[in-house]
Amino acid sequence: MQRETLFLKISVILMGLPVLASCIYLLPGIAEFFAELNPKLAFLQYPFLIGLYVTAIVFFAALYQALKLLSYIDRNQAFSDLSVKALKNIKTCALTIGGLYVAFMPLLYLMAEADDAPGMILIGLIIIFGCLVIAVFAAILQKLLKKAIDIKSENDLTI
Repeated sequence: MQRETLFLKISVILMGLPVLASCIYLLPGIAEFFAELNPKLAFLQYPFLIGLYVTAIVFFAALYQALKLLSYIDRNQAFSDLSVKALKNIKTCALTIGGLYVAFMPLLYLMAEADDAPGMILIGLIIIFGCLVIAVFAAILQKLLKKAIDIKSENDLTI
C-alpha cells in the first residue's frame, strides 16, 4: 500500500505545482490584460486577483487535506474519525471554490464579453461543475466511511 499512496502523494503535489506557478506568473498578467482591455472595469482588477488567490488558497487547503488522508491510510488509520474529518474538509473546500466561482461568474462574463471569448464562461462553468462533483463524491465517501467506522465499533463491542 505504501507504493500506491506514495504515487498518489506525488500526484497531489504535482497537481499543486501548476496552480502555484500560474498564481505567481500568469494571474497578474491576466488581470492587467483585463484592465487594459476594458478600462471602464479596470477597478475590478484587484478584486478579481484577490478572488483567484483566495480560490488558490482554498485549493491548496484541499490538497493538504488529501495528503493528510493519504498519510492516515499509510498509518492504517483509514477507518478513523480523522479520515472522516479530512473528507469533510475536502468537501467544504470544493463547495467554497464552487461558490467563489459562482460569485465571480458575472466578472468572467464581463471579461468574456470584452474579449469576445465565450470559452471563458464555459471554463468557469466547468470549474463549478467539477467542484460540485468533488463535493458530492467526498460527501458520499464521508458517509460510507462513517458507516464503516460505526459498524467496526459495533463489532468491537460485541466481541
